[in-house]
Amino acid sequence: MDLFSTTWAALRSAVAGLSDEDFARPSGCAGWLVRDLVCHLVIDAQDVLITLVTPAEGEQTGPTVDAVTYWKVADTPPSGDDPLDALIVRLAAAYEDPALLAFHLDDVGSAAGRAAELADPAARVTTQDMVLTAGDFLSAYVLEWTLHHLDLVAHLPDAPGPPAEGLARTREMLERIAGAPFPASFSDTDALRIGTGRRAPTEAERTELGGTDGLAAKLPLVLG
Repeated sequence: MDLFSTTWAALRSAVAGLSDEDFARPSGCAGWLVRDLVCHLVIDAQDVLITLVTPAEGEQTGPTVDAVTYWKVADTPPSGDDPLDALIVRLAAAYEDPALLAFHLDDVGSAAGRAAELADPAARVTTQDMVLTAGDFLSAYVLEWTLHHLDLVAHLPDAPGPPAEGLARTREMLERIAGAPFPASFSDTDALRIGTGRRAPTEAERTELGGTDGLAAKLPLVLG
């Protein structure tokens, strides 16, 4: 729960520190500008708010997923054809003034942060036909915040990156999803960017990943 708050606050702070020009720069999400990514974060914050007030009902005896199995691995990366992805790009452009988009994220994002602090971690919530505890749901979002924080700063070298503890926890989760650890020589940032296809491994890195007989064969992990 604390790590959710830490990573979310750091991401929102990084957005608050952007210049207007930064919103028009590319992000680490293929095909998205920074403004598109920030608009996506608004949708994410809404998802947190909605899920935390959507209790699991009925005779469900327990959670169906946890913080790690919440994430599904897709066969192919997003193409941009998904209706929601297309909507986000149009919605981001409609703000026109980046300050309005930043304000909206701060407004909805602060509410999501407060809701997380007030949530009972043992309470069962439901989202996308899954049932999990509120604590596991918020833990799953540590991965979301950390990866998107890396996306935010991918082409903004002066912007602050994600907290070290968030990077470490996200690497741990990604390794559990992959079923194998990344080489110890990889920094957390490199492990996450390579592991999720945000950058291609060098030949030396690919060798460390085991080539076609090792972890490299499982990458990239396209999470959804």
